[in-house]
Amino acid sequence: MRSVLRGVALGLTFSLSCNIFSGCKAASKEAPKSTQKTYHLRGRIVSVDSAGGRVMVQHGAIPGYMDAMTMSYRLVEPGTISELHVGDTITARLVVDQDAAGPLDPRLDQIVVVMQARPDTKPSANYHVPQPGDAVPDFHLLNQSGKAIQLAQFRGRVLLLTFIYTRCPIADFCPRMSSNFAEIDKDLQADKRAYAKTHLLSVSFDPKYDTPAVLRSYGGAHTGRFTDEDFAHWDFAAPSLADLSKLEQYFDVGVTGDTKDPSTIMHSLSTVLIGKDGKVIAWFPTNDWKVDDVVAQMKKAAA
Repeated sequence: MRSVLRGVALGLTFSLSCNIFSGCKAASKEAPKSTQKTYHLRGRIVSVDSAGGRVMVQHGAIPGYMDAMTMSYRLVEPGTISELHVGDTITARLVVDQDAAGPLDPRLDQIVVVMQARPDTKPSANYHVPQPGDAVPDFHLLNQSGKAIQLAQFRGRVLLLTFIYTRCPIADFCPRMSSNFAEIDKDLQADKRAYAKTHLLSVSFDPKYDTPAVLRSYGGAHTGRFTDEDFAHWDFAAPSLADLSKLEQYFDVGVTGDTKDPSTIMHSLSTVLIGKDGKVIAWFPTNDWKVDDVVAQMKKAAA
């Protein structure tokens, strides 16, 4: 039976040096020093090379690196190749070395299978990919003040929702989402009309650890007001354990790992812009969305 299910991350190391234009060669001790860059990739697997430990991925544009294309990538941990199948949709961290010769050795780690293709490995739960116009269910959560809230209460306002957990160690994931939201919160404060018609919501998928007290401390630190924060415009909340899976499935959030050890948790990203009517306006499944673009969309929707 397949060991990696929907939303499972594959952790990863490596040793070859590959130039995407000239092919692969063994790394030498005399190789010039290189810098390392990382990018976020989301795409569909179109072929699997089990012997070579590589997958061919059809993916969208990767800002700052390449346009949308279909390309072969080495897995940092070749042994995980058995967990991937043609048609699977994945998110991953793309690691690239850079030296005078150009980009070298593009490889994938922190892989999360966000949608499986093989019928015999499909989980019983169906993960929904948010689309513009989708009506968002009325999920219930507990916020940083210990108050029960529900998504329906934000009807009449434009809601920007994202997923985080407070112990996340990956700078490009939860910390980046929270920093982006802090910028958005400040930008909207400068426009009183837009501020009154919008709201921010950060949802934790680690409710056992992210209690109201933890979320309150985390939220106050990110707004910069600490204990003076009133959370009038930005809530930090978590669902009950009973509702967690439903929330993750609706917003296409793949999570795996042991919450007792936060370093083992891997997850995909999901940020959703919801209109005043409670319907999806836009969905951002990566970390490359721009604060200015989202602020502009929020102001337009709130007008």
